[in-house]
Amino acid sequence: MKNRFDDRMARMRAKKLAQTEDKRQVEGLLDEDDYGRIVPPKGLWKTIPNSPDGSFYGYEAWTDNFCSLMDIHPVYVDPDDAFTGRWMYFMSKMRKNKWNPEYPYTHLEENIKKYDIICGIGDDAHFAPDYSMGVSLGWGGLIEKIEKWKKINTGSGQTEFYNLHLRAISSIQGWINRHIEKSKELAQKETDPERKENLLEQARVNEKILFGAPTTLREACQWIIWYHLASRTYNRDGAGGQIDSLLQPFYENDLKNGIIDHDTAVYYLACFLINDPIYWQLGGPDKNGKDQTSEISYIILEAADKINTSLNITIRVHDGMDENLLRTAVGYLVKNKNGWPRFSGDQALVEGFMKNGYSSGLARERIAVGCNWMSLPGLEYTMNDLVKVNMAKVFEVALYENRNNGNISSGAIWDSFTKHLKIATHTAAEGIRHHLKYQKYNEPELLLNLLSHGPMEKGLDASDGGAEYYNLAIDGAGLAIVADSFAAMERHIEENREISWEQLFKALEANFSGDEYEHVRRILRKTDRFGKENSCGEKWALKVRDSFNDAVRSESDSEKGHCFMPGFFSWANTVAFGKAVGATPDGRYAYTPISHGANPSPGFVSDGASLSLAKAVAKIQPGYGNTAPMQWELDPTFAMEGNADIIAAIIKSHFKLGGTLINVNIMDKEKVLEAHKDPNKYPDLVVRVTGFTAYFSMLSPEFRQLVVDRILES
Repeated sequence: MKNRFDDRMARMRAKKLAQTEDKRQVEGLLDEDDYGRIVPPKGLWKTIPNSPDGSFYGYEAWTDNFCSLMDIHPVYVDPDDAFTGRWMYFMSKMRKNKWNPEYPYTHLEENIKKYDIICGIGDDAHFAPDYSMGVSLGWGGLIEKIEKWKKINTGSGQTEFYNLHLRAISSIQGWINRHIEKSKELAQKETDPERKENLLEQARVNEKILFGAPTTLREACQWIIWYHLASRTYNRDGAGGQIDSLLQPFYENDLKNGIIDHDTAVYYLACFLINDPIYWQLGGPDKNGKDQTSEISYIILEAADKINTSLNITIRVHDGMDENLLRTAVGYLVKNKNGWPRFSGDQALVEGFMKNGYSSGLARERIAVGCNWMSLPGLEYTMNDLVKVNMAKVFEVALYENRNNGNISSGAIWDSFTKHLKIATHTAAEGIRHHLKYQKYNEPELLLNLLSHGPMEKGLDASDGGAEYYNLAIDGAGLAIVADSFAAMERHIEENREISWEQLFKALEANFSGDEYEHVRRILRKTDRFGKENSCGEKWALKVRDSFNDAVRSESDSEKGHCFMPGFFSWANTVAFGKAVGATPDGRYAYTPISHGANPSPGFVSDGASLSLAKAVAKIQPGYGNTAPMQWELDPTFAMEGNADIIAAIIKSHFKLGGTLINVNIMDKEKVLEAHKDPNKYPDLVVRVTGFTAYFSMLSPEFRQLVVDRILES
């Protein structure tokens, strides 16, 4: 559909690609989200340490560093863009150490190493701000709120707590003010009338929201951008919100007042989305179950189609949804083949979260705002996607423990596995508790506190009792490796007696090299694996799921308000986790990547893979409100416009069966293989690596291989 702003949007997309290439050339490859960050001027800013180790810790030091950076942070003004500002610095990644050495966790280190646990201690928080609070109050309203509670809460250190947040806001306002000046300066020199007017409007919008709350769509988008740019700079926060319902009142008010039309709205939202690939949700029910889809939901998708860069938009699928929104979303997925949007399943997420004792209304407000994770915006501290137990490593420990003590059977190994899984999970939970106790002395939540319910009212950091809820996530990784290994041992050693335990261990130690041990591997690979319905592998996968659930849930503490919630997700850690695990009885070679999240290992069935995958991943869900995503690799010969209804039907079926989240890739194998050999050949190729999308050219060869292997073996 032709839009009068098409040329502007095309130039912005080209600039985005150039900025991505600039990052690749100057800073190297990045195996993470494709952030909207651009390369900063060399040597402009350095951290201000407050520790002998050269790092900085605690409220005052974080505030000093953040304000120092804001005071000199370069401005970014593009005459084609409706909005000003880009972020350039990863403040949290610029520290030499991420954890304050004054609060060691040596009591956990042995088990962290033994079980290859990602403990999350000191990691950047993964929880969501409440943007509705921000756009309703504005910076001035937030200042008034802080001042109000500063007078009420006068306990030890609380005056400083409030003053430091006020300093942070003041520094952000200074950054905004410099953009106002720059827009005006460029407008004076601009000869093109449309660009000149755009620059002046940039200045007017920013002047309005410097203290006041936004009242128009453009002002609301710009306010949200400033907050997330500041929060991204501070500690990489990338959580979004229910963007259509958030922006709908501003859009409708603009229409009513005659200050916007369709083309302008698409242009604003294209500029908004290209600024940074934040995780935004569209559609889904409100707390009362009413569908939230509106005209702006479609405009956001249209805007995403115009720029078609790396995007992280999620469509919430539920029984009462606007079916046309799903059809439209799938249409863009198959048209662009860039991994967006993805889809979350309301039914299982709501029912699962309610099992923790929460109401259906609150459960519906918990939305998809991160890589694999759900959050109640501004209400809960979760550590989503930060804490992971490498279950393949736990299995390896159990396997060789039984070999060494001579008690070798699948049942004995299972008993050891469940014992070690409980120890590993307890270690992970203890790490979370350590983090909660000391994070305020390490990396306080200076920015996320501002848009959370509780920190200002209580005078406490979100990590330290300031949040309303502490629903703490622990993910298991390597599910299919463990399940298929148990299935292979049971079937081929104990039932069919095709190989002996001694042959198995010799083959594992040899990494299946040589004809004799390759023969053993071929036997092991003949197992009916997890992913095939009613298979031996599925039986063991369900046992692993239940054991992991029990281990995680047993860590909950109602007195402290800590609710521990299990999930299955490996993020991109499949590579690193695999390097810690030798060859496994499912036929996997030593130190190669483990299975991806809740997915079966590639090649689990010979045909009907999509339907089998949808059933398998749905059946294995932990079931307490966190996700176990289905990573779906679709061949472009199937993912065509004519098959959009079939794809939509599979999505709905997965969620009806109990699925929670679907990440989709549609990639031409030959194109990906060529891009793997020469990333420069397809600089605009976007893939969904896992929960996030990224430019393929920005991934390391190892991570590119991970994507290649998935599509070749799917």
